[in-house]
Amino acid sequence: MDSSVSPTDLENKHQESLSRGRQHASGGGRADGGALGAPGSDAPCFGPRFDSDVVAGGYLWWYLDGLSDDGRFAITLIAFIGSVFSPYYAWSGRRDPLNHCAFNVALYGKPGARWAMTERGRPGVVRSNDSLQIGPSSLRWRGGILEIEIDEICAPIPRRISGSIRVIPSGFVGQSFRLGAAGSHVWQPIAPRARIELTLNTPAISWNGSAYLDSNHGSEPLEMGFKEWTWSRAHLARDTIVFYDAQPREADGVSMAFRFDPGGRIQAVVPPPQTTLPPTAWRISRRARTDLGQTVAIHRVLEDTPFYARTQLATRVFGETAECFHESLSLHRFASPLVRAMLPFRMPRRFF
Repeated sequence: MDSSVSPTDLENKHQESLSRGRQHASGGGRADGGALGAPGSDAPCFGPRFDSDVVAGGYLWWYLDGLSDDGRFAITLIAFIGSVFSPYYAWSGRRDPLNHCAFNVALYGKPGARWAMTERGRPGVVRSNDSLQIGPSSLRWRGGILEIEIDEICAPIPRRISGSIRVIPSGFVGQSFRLGAAGSHVWQPIAPRARIELTLNTPAISWNGSAYLDSNHGSEPLEMGFKEWTWSRAHLARDTIVFYDAQPREADGVSMAFRFDPGGRIQAVVPPPQTTLPPTAWRISRRARTDLGQTVAIHRVLEDTPFYARTQLATRVFGETAECFHESLSLHRFASPLVRAMLPFRMPRRFF
């Protein structure tokens, strides 16, 4: 794929190294709705900025994944403003993002595997510079640590997920990246490497492990900007690798490969080749990057839906073997009226 990625100027100290990489720096300028605090602002330095503006039709989310040190358990958590995958937001005409917020949490590993995502209206959303509450669940940035309180109910089978999480980043990234030349969609890798401490009451699970934290925001619906994308991150012995391969609707493909050291310093790298994985049960195509001549093993299929797949892979990149969180997203599938009609069974809506 040809690259059409450019860094915004949250912090430009790594601009020179990026321009020497495979990416083409096509312009600066901070993207609207930035979700990351910058030095000199009122936001906590390089922490999530939960009161960022979200325009009508747009979205903002914060994404966290974590893997236990023993490899038995995993979690993903996404807090949405203007929930991009919400049928209710789409059916409303996407006029009011704050009236369509959701807290998605997925637990993997037995015992205790659960999935919840309840959408909330404006009365159920409270946010400030350093905190966000969606219904009974919340995120708070305090002293360089992300504190999360979870109280969610699964659907369609009502089971509770409740407890707390602490995320301690090892370093922060001071840049964001446009996914496509138009700049309507932006990715911010907040803390590519962190420690996670999870203590749940329901189900009764407690573990520590490694984690990854980022954010995405955009000024238009995701399916208007892209046909599909593949994203993955892998923790190596020291560094973190992130691959982003996206196919915009009206532009050449976007291909990003970045290496982050523990302190958050970033280097653009030439990505290894793509290899084709077996399609999911819903026939979503999957491709992953791995060193030339190496194979990719599927450890766990975490999510398999009509438009989205999340997979835990064992891969080899830049000479190191690593566990990899991988996602494949088909926006063509998501835009289908039939698929949207299925979503309320897993994604109920409450006004507060």
